[in-house]
Amino acid sequence: MSSFRNGFAALAIAACALPLLAQDKFPGIGRDATPKEVAAWDIDVRPDFKGLPPGSGTVAKGQDIWEARCASCHGIFGESNSVFTPLVGGTTAEDVKTGRVATLLRPDYPGRTSLMKVPTVSTLWDYINRAMPWDQPKSLKVDEVYAVTAFLLNLAHVLPDDFTLSDKNIAEVQQKMPNRKGMSTAHAMWPGKELNGAARPDVTATACMKDCGPEPVIGSRLPEHARNNHGNLREQQRTVGAQRGSDTTRAEGKLGDAAGPVKVVGPAGAAASPEAAAIKLTQQHACTACHNMEGKLVGPSFTDIAKKHNGKTDYLAGKIKAGGSGVWGEIPMPPQNLPDADTRAMAAWLAGGAAKP
Repeated sequence: MSSFRNGFAALAIAACALPLLAQDKFPGIGRDATPKEVAAWDIDVRPDFKGLPPGSGTVAKGQDIWEARCASCHGIFGESNSVFTPLVGGTTAEDVKTGRVATLLRPDYPGRTSLMKVPTVSTLWDYINRAMPWDQPKSLKVDEVYAVTAFLLNLAHVLPDDFTLSDKNIAEVQQKMPNRKGMSTAHAMWPGKELNGAARPDVTATACMKDCGPEPVIGSRLPEHARNNHGNLREQQRTVGAQRGSDTTRAEGKLGDAAGPVKVVGPAGAAASPEAAAIKLTQQHACTACHNMEGKLVGPSFTDIAKKHNGKTDYLAGKIKAGGSGVWGEIPMPPQNLPDADTRAMAAWLAGGAAKP
């Protein structure tokens, strides 16, 4: 028993030392990711459906979610071409049988929809799960992703109205994808059977790496006459990422060009003004991805909205919540599921003139 205890203790000490050994690979740099951290990133779904979480969703449920959260950009029937390329169209019942979309061979067909091209249902599921809705990615629950995928395939006449898509039958659904046999490896970007089993690389050149000459300096500069023609570029950048753009209200290279986004808070220790708080909310909720302070971006500027709907706080709050299109053109605004207090604060700021702090 004593030898067993000693052996067990040695194993325990060795197990405790494993993380330390792993960290020694890059001493003094970071730490090993925990299993939970790895799992949070490891969400991709492969064509063999490895990584697909269990769940299910009906076509009917998918229609409800689609109309509430997807139709504003993609159209009620997935056919809208005003913001994104149509998702549905160009496939037939015969394509579902053969696995090859015949329309892809027609030079007279006006466009290529997603369902004409995508060969695997896992691609649809994975993309919807990680990237949709585009203004609130990863906000759909697993069963909702199944439901939306089922409805999208129903729109393409791949699945019937009463179908329930799940992790148990998704491999069977794969055998109904209209372009499931449309992927080719004959281009030699990776080995495939079309090359008679002989693998060859996509390029055969050898790098020269001599007599290269001086290293070029790559940069960009706006000509003076065009520098501020369309408003301050920095204010038109999204609130994420390191690339903030030039402050085009200043001359090239002057102080401020490399600065960060315009600050909207008051002096140290002071409470932010209502205007500053509202502007901060537009950044926090990614409104600035589509709206500039001045000048059209994807949608109208905050200044233009304020001029058109002066004093209409209730109307603006309703539009923020419901979304829609037609007032400022065909490009839709998705419905925004925001806290009521935040919605009201931004609507009141817009209705009051969208003043800067």
